[in-house]
Amino acid sequence: MSASYPLSSPSLRRLVGYARVSTEDQLNDAQVDELKGAGCAVVHEEHGSGASRTRPVLAKLMRDLGAGDVLVVVRLDRLARSVSHLLEVIEHLDKRGVHFRSLRDPIDTSTPQGMFSLQVLGAVAQLERTLIAERTKAGMKAAKARGRLAGNPGLRERRPEAVRAVAAARKRAYLEELITSAQTWLPTVRRLRPQHSWDDVVRILNRKGHDWTVERLRRAVHHLVGERLAEASLIKRSPKRPPEHRLMTLVAGIAIADPDLTLIEIGQQLERMHERPPRGGRKWQASSVKALLDRARQLGLVTSGPMPGS
Repeated sequence: MSASYPLSSPSLRRLVGYARVSTEDQLNDAQVDELKGAGCAVVHEEHGSGASRTRPVLAKLMRDLGAGDVLVVVRLDRLARSVSHLLEVIEHLDKRGVHFRSLRDPIDTSTPQGMFSLQVLGAVAQLERTLIAERTKAGMKAAKARGRLAGNPGLRERRPEAVRAVAAARKRAYLEELITSAQTWLPTVRRLRPQHSWDDVVRILNRKGHDWTVERLRRAVHHLVGERLAEASLIKRSPKRPPEHRLMTLVAGIAIADPDLTLIEIGQQLERMHERPPRGGRKWQASSVKALLDRARQLGLVTSGPMPGS
């Protein structure tokens, strides 16, 4: 559930607010008023527990924010459930050129003072992880000295409730991992599926530095679709295409994934992927790539724009 409140702002930066409450019967009015008063151009509302990172409104907002934007919250606990989660979110925002500000905390990543406070938080998080690890090791050592087995006794005895609890925890952790990383790969999947096969999508993603297999990518997308965080159309069966049509859609996918590539660079990628030109041989010419890209434009697979240079 979300709502947006447009507000004019003279700031050069676009301030975007995020408000969250724990239950459906609570109201965000106080948070919304404070965020609007701080100059937020838009305020997004979400209802959800602070103990979970599964927040569709926040996930969509993270995808929509662009370089120069500032994500604003009233308090840090409205955004993150822990210091480590907060640092993950801010790190992702920073990679996209997005700043973060908390109105009631000394955190504003657009200022040196705010960055210093963030570094302090990072040191605290590292200390927290170290102390937890040390306590865990000490506890295991003490249990072993008393003759106790480490681990969950319910799992050792295969109690159904313990097995279900562990399975649910693993599912939550997996979903949180997908949501955290989705901004780096899901947009490409959305552009290519279901017109392109899973094999082609994986090859294009891995050329951009990912490390997917077809099985893992299909599982990830199916999981997001099941949680209604991605469109069901992504998992539809790909249509069967003749070989030349497949090359055309593959060239279109590469061009969409990296619009700055030249025709020669697209051909070099195809050679590294061991794809052969339509007329045979192993070497891709710029003219062959251009012909396929022209057809892709005519069919609407690639939006109009400047043709990559040779």
